[in-house]
Amino acid sequence: MTTSSTNPKVDEFLGKAKKWKEEYETLRNIVLDCGLTEEYKWMHPCYTHENKNIVLIHGFKDYCALLFHKGALLKDANGILIQQTENVQAARQIRFTNIQEIVELEAILKAYINEAIEVEKSGLEVELKKNTEYTIPEELQNKFDEIPGLKDAFEALTPGRQRAYILHFSEAKQAKTRTARVEKYMQHILDGKGLND
Repeated sequence: MTTSSTNPKVDEFLGKAKKWKEEYETLRNIVLDCGLTEEYKWMHPCYTHENKNIVLIHGFKDYCALLFHKGALLKDANGILIQQTENVQAARQIRFTNIQEIVELEAILKAYINEAIEVEKSGLEVELKKNTEYTIPEELQNKFDEIPGLKDAFEALTPGRQRAYILHFSEAKQAKTRTARVEKYMQHILDGKGLND
């Protein structure tokens, strides 16, 4: 059974869960058996080792998942880690659609969790792509040329906020949509705010 204590906020999360409840509870027990500290972050159960995030349990419409914060550094001997989207750099998921899949993978899940703990203890970091490696959308560059203060404000943002804007603007297929997105968020950028602030 579990060797770590449970967190009341996670108890509350599980109590309210309408979908994946049994899967969440099974994943929780597996993770706690690995000696991690149970916390509640980003509105999900999150498990840490010495205040460093190791795994998170979360659910979507078609699956629930165990997300490894530095999953890109795991060996993935079983080939089960999934990169959620092409823009996710460090995290990787193991997805489940039913309780049986979790039960069958319990030993493998524990091995992956223990490997993730060792990665964290070793101090390894995922080498993140630098913002200079992303292409600034033409529509944003045009506004930078038009309004020099906008470029200064953009460059003063944190790298994560810059990246979020670049990706949000770039993912629009049509130029007019990209232009509309840039115009919508210009004041946000000038105010030093991120995409979701």
